[in-house]
Amino acid sequence: MEFHTDKIDDFKQVFSDSKATILSQEGCHSVELLQDINQNNVFFTYSYWDSESMLNQYRETDFFKAVWEKTKKLFNNKPFAWSVEEIL
Repeated sequence: MEFHTDKIDDFKQVFSDSKATILSQEGCHSVELLQDINQNNVFFTYSYWDSESMLNQYRETDFFKAVWEKTKKLFNNKPFAWSVEEIL
């Protein structure tokens, strides 16, 4: 996710305020915030879920919708998301 430079601290606060609730969702084992080392306005969230369907259930919650509404106002570029699986 790429944010307006002056909105970085706002996003960090949204994430910090949300992390415990995300972790409490059924099927969520971890959630981390990562920052690009070369572009300080680029961030990644990395979360580990039992399944993509559990992640999608979370995405349908009122909590997720509220957090997403706050977050998307801070972007300066289209966000991207991937679901991946460990192969080795």
